[in-house]
Amino acid sequence: MPRHVAMIMDGNRRWAKQAGLLTSQGHKAGADRLLDFSAQCFKLGIHTVSGFAFSTENWGRSKIEVMFFMSLIQHYLKSKIKYFQREETRVSVIGSLTKIPESLLRTIQEIEEATNIYKNKHLILAIDYSGRSDILQACKSIVKKSEQGLIQEEDVDDELFERELMTNCTEFQSPDLLIRTSGEQRISNFFLWQLAYTELFFTPVLWPDFDKDKLVEALVSYQCRERRFGRRI
Repeated sequence: MPRHVAMIMDGNRRWAKQAGLLTSQGHKAGADRLLDFSAQCFKLGIHTVSGFAFSTENWGRSKIEVMFFMSLIQHYLKSKIKYFQREETRVSVIGSLTKIPESLLRTIQEIEEATNIYKNKHLILAIDYSGRSDILQACKSIVKKSEQGLIQEEDVDDELFERELMTNCTEFQSPDLLIRTSGEQRISNFFLWQLAYTELFFTPVLWPDFDKDKLVEALVSYQCRERRFGRRI
């Protein structure tokens, strides 16, 4: 069983259009699906679930859609604090977060503080996240520490670099399995460093329709693969 499953949750708008619904209703259905999906993963013994909720590039969408999405995330997190405490699930939010509303920032801080004691289940939401920016900020942090004399050139290795990435909040930084819904077959600037040896699973199913049977299908596909990590076995 993978320890860390990452999700690119694609297809909310297409799902809503096909159903004759508003885009906002598609995003609401997608948020509900994430809650179900993470709960199913945790029941199966998966430790970390990370979801690509909002990319840095998503700021280019219409202002109305972006405003609704920010409002939805805030409502979702605020209303589920007690649920995550009851389920003993830690919630972390990673990303630049420089453009998001103050009210959402306060809610993020509230849910992270309310759940940071839990160790066995970890949900990570990537909001205003860019894999390239994640690598750049890690490099800048290392350069700054070097200038301060805190580290030397010979200290810089994979382990040190990974400690500077935003995924340093979780015990298992590199996903074992990445799932992307809606038929697209690209990683779209998500976890560029962390996905080096991640197994990829693409499905045409739109995210709101990605149910337990589809999760099992993805996990079975993962379990049938031979993970070599670049080595001969």
